[in-house]
Amino acid sequence: MKTTVYGYPKIGPNRELKKVVESYWKKEISKEELWEKTQEINLNRVKKIKESGIDIIPSNDFSLYDFVLDVATMFNVIPERFKKIEDSLDRYFAMARGSDDAIACEMTKWFDTNYHYIVPELAGDIKLVKNRPLESYRSIKQALGIETKPVIVGPFTFVYLSKVYQRQEGSILMQMVKAPESEKFEQFLDLFANLYNQVLKELKAEGVKAVQLDEPAFVLDLSEKEVNLALKTYEKLVEGLDGLDIFVQTYYESLSAYDKLINLPVKGIGLDFVSNNENFENIKKYGFPKDKILVAGVVSGRDPWKTDLQSTANFIKSLTDYIPAENIILSNAAPLFHLPVSLAPEVGHLSEDLINLLSFADERLLELKTLKEHFTEGKELPAQNLQDIRDKYKNEEVRKLVDNYKNKEVSRPTPFKERYKKQMDILKLPLFPTTTIGSFPQTQEVRKTRADYKAGRITEEQYKEFIRKQIQNVIKIQEELDIDVLVHGEFERTDMVEFFGEKLEGFAFTKNGWVQSYGTRCVRPPIIYGDVSRPNPMTVEEITYAQSLTNRPVKGMLTGPVTILNWSFYRKDIPKEDIAYQIALALREEVEDLEKAGIKIIQIDEPAFREGLPLKKNKQQHYLNWAVKAFKLSHNTVKDETQIHTHMCYSEFNEIIEYIYKMDADVISIEASRSKGEILQAFENFKYDHAIGIGVYDIHSPRVPREEEIEEILRRSLRYIDKELIWVNPDCGLKTRGWDETIKSLKNMVNVAKKLRKEYT
Repeated sequence: MKTTVYGYPKIGPNRELKKVVESYWKKEISKEELWEKTQEINLNRVKKIKESGIDIIPSNDFSLYDFVLDVATMFNVIPERFKKIEDSLDRYFAMARGSDDAIACEMTKWFDTNYHYIVPELAGDIKLVKNRPLESYRSIKQALGIETKPVIVGPFTFVYLSKVYQRQEGSILMQMVKAPESEKFEQFLDLFANLYNQVLKELKAEGVKAVQLDEPAFVLDLSEKEVNLALKTYEKLVEGLDGLDIFVQTYYESLSAYDKLINLPVKGIGLDFVSNNENFENIKKYGFPKDKILVAGVVSGRDPWKTDLQSTANFIKSLTDYIPAENIILSNAAPLFHLPVSLAPEVGHLSEDLINLLSFADERLLELKTLKEHFTEGKELPAQNLQDIRDKYKNEEVRKLVDNYKNKEVSRPTPFKERYKKQMDILKLPLFPTTTIGSFPQTQEVRKTRADYKAGRITEEQYKEFIRKQIQNVIKIQEELDIDVLVHGEFERTDMVEFFGEKLEGFAFTKNGWVQSYGTRCVRPPIIYGDVSRPNPMTVEEITYAQSLTNRPVKGMLTGPVTILNWSFYRKDIPKEDIAYQIALALREEVEDLEKAGIKIIQIDEPAFREGLPLKKNKQQHYLNWAVKAFKLSHNTVKDETQIHTHMCYSEFNEIIEYIYKMDADVISIEASRSKGEILQAFENFKYDHAIGIGVYDIHSPRVPREEEIEEILRRSLRYIDKELIWVNPDCGLKTRGWDETIKSLKNMVNVAKKLRKEYT
């Protein structure tokens, strides 16, 4: 019995990758220094895994920005708009972030996680131009003398997640469709089977013994045709590769069409045994091929709760009833990049009880070693008292309150049209009202002042005065830009979830628990260790101060219950639905206080609503029902005249548009720039009749959008949506942007809204 891991965090123990890459973007270091420093970060990762006692070490699992983008550029999947950029590294970053004259590639969520990947656009001269796995294997072997197992996103998953351009009659823009919906899906799979075969042959010639192909798309609900295409793809892929062990790794859910896909012509298959019991039930029902290795995902890669070692050992023992122990490799059940790097910095910061409940990526390595040694050397497992610690964090009063709402209908009593008319009569907003999503640029000065306050270097009053000045400035800027509905800028907030978690009971925060969200963007997910409640108001002071500075409406800004839940590490022993209701009830108290303070518009953001959707269709209905109810529960007591907004970004909405409608928000703002406005079709096909804020430019790119680009998106939206229901806004918050580009971008946005307002009024 051996061990392996995959997806170990790329960012470095102290976010070294972020600092190095961003230094390169700022031209503070050269390309040579970038390569040198990032190579050092990667080699330190590999050494850590090796020194932890893991048997099979991965390679090619390090990336400067995104591992899907790495595969795309490896195969020359370069959109035409970027081809004139000659330098390959500059082109790579331009695809991710945009350039002066090219909109960045679409970015969306990786399965049901908060990691964002760059969506490949399949077109042009697709061919192997750079064997990245081979380069990674060579560099590690040369530097450390370690034989590794190259890891690559598999061909089926890569093509499945890609998009294809196709012309749509009468459309201003070419339409992008998911690759599986394209007539060319089979052709692309055939093409990439050949290309992967070429990559693997070069690896075999180098002396590589084993390769891992990640195929998380194999856990989706695949049609019979897609399953057969997957089998056909792999039959072609493995031709001429005798002697090279190919492992297919699946995760996040149970393998679909188990009885067929388990017979892929490969050496081994990785299965997730943490997310649910279905993979094990299928092994018991259909067996497991005697000629294959099982890579058993037995420790979590997605949540930080310590593995119950005795229970897991019992499960591994039950696996050996069906599969010989020597045919089992123990592994993580999902990529470890969803976890912080190490628990070590948290000792002394978090309580001892909580420390004893947690394991991050480094601790997962040790858990795997411990489990292996229990079976191979007969070592005793350490004693654990996990449930005793969990029981300390119960709040029976909160749990009873939630039970009261479980079987109750929750909604606003007045239909949308009546509410919206009352709201707009009071707000007196023009056609195509402009607003932003919430945050404005957080400069180094803002971050430093916040850090000084937390460290006790300045007083609370000094900090509050600083925040008031930032609010004064941002209100003035928005008025000068002539934006219709203002925000207070969120300068007091580090992160849209962390800020609220710090003010709610039941949340804990790490000192250094960073997790990659996209590119160099990292977040510190809160840890929901106990039942949730709100001891005091959280946002009322800053919002009401901002409103006192202007006659224009200022939005109250809250993060919704489903997003707080999905972007936190939540307890697995409490139903997810119950935690969502606990958070919703706490937020409802805040909403009621904002309304009493005279705030007429309250935005309750739910960017993670779609992200939390289970991958299997038979599990989606239950999630959608309670997620909608949790959102409505957060504000169902407000008056008709109070306008409720929500924001969603970078997700595929088409299949859940019915439930977005059931959320019954007065205004929903969405991304419509990176996806070329494709998302608008979902609202056209469903005949969505609530108000929609169109995200007309991409805030994840530093480029300033041209007015004609913004106008193009808005004119397209007018084909699908009633002009009286259209709002105009960026596609997300502006926290990570600079002031100069922000002001120029918003000026262009307002100019276009005024132009259309004049034309359509």
